[in-house]
Amino acid sequence: MYLFIDPMCPECWSFEPYIKKLISEYGHYFKLRPIITGSLSSLYNPTPAYIREKINDWDQTAKMTGMCCDPDYWLVNPETSPWPVSLAIKAAELQGQRAGTRYLRKVREYLFLSKKNISEIENLVKIAERVNLDVEEFQKDLHSEAAKHALLGDLNLTREMEVDQTPSIVLFNREDEYDGLKITSTFDYELYERALMEVIGKHISPSIKPSLIDFLAEHQFVATKEVAFVFDWSMKKTERELLKLSFNNRIERIHAKYGSFWMYKQTT
Repeated sequence: MYLFIDPMCPECWSFEPYIKKLISEYGHYFKLRPIITGSLSSLYNPTPAYIREKINDWDQTAKMTGMCCDPDYWLVNPETSPWPVSLAIKAAELQGQRAGTRYLRKVREYLFLSKKNISEIENLVKIAERVNLDVEEFQKDLHSEAAKHALLGDLNLTREMEVDQTPSIVLFNREDEYDGLKITSTFDYELYERALMEVIGKHISPSIKPSLIDFLAEHQFVATKEVAFVFDWSMKKTERELLKLSFNNRIERIHAKYGSFWMYKQTT
């Protein structure tokens, strides 16, 4: 499963609950490979009209999806280039796919929640520290031909598969010559289930859901919306279940401009 995303795209960020649920229910049937794409040209010296458009886009996406993307980012960091962070994600992936996935998630938390400028090298290195990468190796890879080559490979794959919107998913079955199935910018979970079964060629049943605390332990930091979506709960029930764990000092609530996130507390 190829997941085409722009690291600065709020719609891609709001797609996180869908990816978590697909992995939770059907992850043993596929391997997820994020592909970094989007407009990687510099956004330095953006026009006031462009900034207003971004603020409105982030605000509306957050309100519609429940995944916070703080539009005030564009008031404090209007001059942002996506090229450095895209290279950083590929540099992190050189330490393994899991390392790259952790890094990608933390990058977007810095961007959409903390309003940190992710085109600044200092912040990119701090993120590497936060997700326990080999920081010295990461700093070397950040300026390496290997990271640049990997990013250009993603951009070439985007063109080859004719992906022109994000988020998009392309599914392949390695065991046959199936051309692949592309789904673009669709927020319909049942559609992804049907597509996965079509590519696999048989009906498959979702796995049993993990316990809430196990889910939180695995992901460490999640939005209320992500929990509600994965567990098929109402927001009211989700809030209630999370508060129980919070009262027992198992998780900590982190308030965002839109909604809340929950941080798992390590037990000794």
